[in-house]
Amino acid sequence: MLRALTLRRSLTSLHPHPHPHHHLKTLTPTPTTTIPKHPLNPTSARPFSTTKASDAELRKYLGYAALFVFCGAATYYSFPFSENAKHKKAQIFRYAPLPDDLHTVSNWSGTHEVQTRVFHQPENLQQLENVVKEANEKKTRIRPVGSGLSPNGIGLSRAGMVNLALMDRVLEVDKEKKTVRVEAGIRVQQLVDGIKEDGLTLQNFASIREQQIGGIVQVGAHGTGARLPPIDEQVISMKLVTPAKGTIEVSKEKHPELFYLARCGLGALGVVAEVTIQCVERQELVEHTTVSNMKEVKKNHKKSLSDNKHVKYLYIPYTDTVVVVTCNPVSKWKGPPKFKPKYSQDEAIQHVRDLYRESLQKYRKIKNESPDNDEPDINELSFTELRDKLLALDPLNKDHVIKVNQAEAEFWKKSEGFRVGWSDEILGFDCGGQQWVSETCFPAGTLAKPSMKDLEFIEELKQLIEKEEIPAPAPIEQRWSGRSKSAMSPASSLEEDDIFSWVGIIMYLPTMDPRQRKEITEEFFHYRHRTQAQLWDQYSAYEHWAKIEVPKDKEELAALQARLRKRFPVDAYNKARRELDPNRILSNNKLEKLFP
Repeated sequence: MLRALTLRRSLTSLHPHPHPHHHLKTLTPTPTTTIPKHPLNPTSARPFSTTKASDAELRKYLGYAALFVFCGAATYYSFPFSENAKHKKAQIFRYAPLPDDLHTVSNWSGTHEVQTRVFHQPENLQQLENVVKEANEKKTRIRPVGSGLSPNGIGLSRAGMVNLALMDRVLEVDKEKKTVRVEAGIRVQQLVDGIKEDGLTLQNFASIREQQIGGIVQVGAHGTGARLPPIDEQVISMKLVTPAKGTIEVSKEKHPELFYLARCGLGALGVVAEVTIQCVERQELVEHTTVSNMKEVKKNHKKSLSDNKHVKYLYIPYTDTVVVVTCNPVSKWKGPPKFKPKYSQDEAIQHVRDLYRESLQKYRKIKNESPDNDEPDINELSFTELRDKLLALDPLNKDHVIKVNQAEAEFWKKSEGFRVGWSDEILGFDCGGQQWVSETCFPAGTLAKPSMKDLEFIEELKQLIEKEEIPAPAPIEQRWSGRSKSAMSPASSLEEDDIFSWVGIIMYLPTMDPRQRKEITEEFFHYRHRTQAQLWDQYSAYEHWAKIEVPKDKEELAALQARLRKRFPVDAYNKARRELDPNRILSNNKLEKLFP
């Protein structure tokens, strides 16, 4: 499923294709008002005197003036303004019509959106430099935004954005050093396709392939494998376009302190224009999926982390099922394993279809609904699509969610086996439909001596879910990475042998009904809040930058700011922001609240 930043109205696609540069203008709407006539009172018996007429005229024109002022004020406050406007909170009409040049930009999950008149898409470095220079002179914001995949919309800003989708070229490949230099707007899949003929690929991958390279690096994204660091650690140099100092190149040799700060810089230290990445030889992997339980997982955990290049666990709430997925290079001597699955893909999913038919009939009867002729053929749906449709029937009913989870556990049991393919094909993961997600990262010892805190975290989390009766869908995904030397990475560490665990909790948004989505959102934040209160401090867990949500409560926000200061070099980060972007044109409300 294509996951991309959504722009409604006249804004063009962010996917690369020849496109002119946009210059958006501000519209000034003019209201049209109809003034009703006021007839004389027909019951009046006396002649209409001059004094009375004057009073009536005065009242009439006072009424006209009041109506004019009201209409002007209503029009003025009906349209969105820049983030730093003093009057931005005074919205008399929240749902006023939008002018034609105002575009709605949302992240893929539809959980965050903004309206903006300013959306730049430069086609080359010089255009990008001009955009940044002009914005800095005018002190107008142009927040860097990638493919819009971040669940928290970290790249969105209503004041203005810059997107590098049209800067998507592979600039240089060094086969001997196994490095590649690219423009930062290139998507991961584009990059992989562009260098496979050279026998190269990326060291690791996140779950999906639609991220722009600049974005995936800046938020500290990761794949899985205790021996493999987060993706920012693969970057060996970057070219930043900064508001105050122009275009600068950073690496271990050039501006090393800034390099390690900016690799995971959240887009606030400069617009990443070019990236040089350390690659590896392209190789085929064998993916092995097995279904286990917590007792067996704990017994084999140390061996699983050390013996497998890639490993992840998928936990099914309200069951003891743990899906273990490992990926390793195909043996040069043995070749790929010979394995005949016990069930076909169709057989593995059939019980899920049956549950959907049964549940659909049940809920239609309860709601007194007739069959929908536009209902898609469920035999054509993937497992994740079926899961979305099942959850949509009653997403916050714990008993219904448990049934769906049990069906998922059975699906995985019937899906055990092997799969062989290139790393960029195998390491992906179908995350399902639109969703709320919170992912935390915390230390898990070393590869030689795992602390087992990662599995203790999961056990406590599952107990919390059952105690609070949270309608938690599957899966709870657990992955691992090595450390990163990037100062702002959640997996940052000075110790080379440290490993980190990443745990994601989820709630799907399988419906477009606003009321239902609001209820799911409230339940998810309850789920997240309970997890935070019970586990985060105990395990030194910090949220992924693309998934951290800013609290609305002032005390909670202050606590989050203090907590971030304990883990990250906030003063050094803010100092670099002041030096490189003194007018904060690359910032947005989220960053200003996280790093005041």
